[in-house]
Amino acid sequence: MNLSPERLAGHLEKPPGGLYVLHGDAPLLVLEAGDAIRAAARRQGFDEREILISGPGFDWQTLFASTGTLSLFGSRKLLDLRIPNGKPGKDGGEALKQLAERTPTLADDVVTLVTLPELDWAARKTAWFVALGKHAAMVECNAPPREQLPRWIAQRLSAQQQSAPADALAFIADHVEGNLLAAHQELQKLALLHPPGELSLDAVRDAVLDVARYSVDTLRMAALDGDAGRCSRLLEGLAGEGTAPPLVLWTLANEIRTLARLHAAQASGQPLAAAFKAERVFDDRRRNALQRALARISPAAARAALAHAARIDRIIKGLARGAVWDECLGLTLRLCARPSA
Repeated sequence: MNLSPERLAGHLEKPPGGLYVLHGDAPLLVLEAGDAIRAAARRQGFDEREILISGPGFDWQTLFASTGTLSLFGSRKLLDLRIPNGKPGKDGGEALKQLAERTPTLADDVVTLVTLPELDWAARKTAWFVALGKHAAMVECNAPPREQLPRWIAQRLSAQQQSAPADALAFIADHVEGNLLAAHQELQKLALLHPPGELSLDAVRDAVLDVARYSVDTLRMAALDGDAGRCSRLLEGLAGEGTAPPLVLWTLANEIRTLARLHAAQASGQPLAAAFKAERVFDDRRRNALQRALARISPAAARAALAHAARIDRIIKGLARGAVWDECLGLTLRLCARPSA
């Protein structure tokens, strides 16, 4: 069973299942989901809690000793298994498969919570993860994409009996992008500073700090989405944080080369799905963004962008004159440009 973090609360109103798996890129959401599962287990009489953290030298037989041994008084147990690197190894993979298969017989006495980090497509195809998926409630805790962040903020404000107009929600989103933990803290601050009710844009501006985290991956997606304003803000933030220009250039140039190869594959009659597979594009969001960019960026425009990237590379190496960050902005704006009618 796959559950979103939003649906987890409703699910936990019923008796808890025997196995839960948390994974994703948002530590705040992982923490909140884990807390909700632990609280629900306590309400249902799972009074014992044992924490196991896998690492170098971890004995996976401990997992079965923990699930097979209850206290003298028969107290039910929550087993809290954490795999910080998301790589249980061969022995751990076998142990997790066995754990998944035993879940139906353990559910009355043991609730197992497995916490993982963000997993790539290869990890999701491993036998142990597939086995967990057959028997567990899987909760993927990913940060909402930028376009959904204002709605996420509005829901959080509503939970603390506050609301804000669209421009205030957008202001908060711009200042906390990529940092849900900081967003949570800023919203808690608003609850302390202001009574229940609607918050004005001025009130939000006075309270919310600029705590956004900027990443080259976010810049890449913004460029593919054609969001010029966001690209400008992200580049300014990356420059301010001291990000190495070669990393920014490599990220942008890599996407431009991918677009050029996808155009070439389409021109040769190759199905787009096969071209994406050849380019090892498996993430749905990136694939959708590339598909939209293909419709916006022509083969000629992709070639011109590659030539621009080569010029920036020469500037970085001191072989040509120019302002690196200004040129990077020009390159992203080139990618965001709409085709002329």
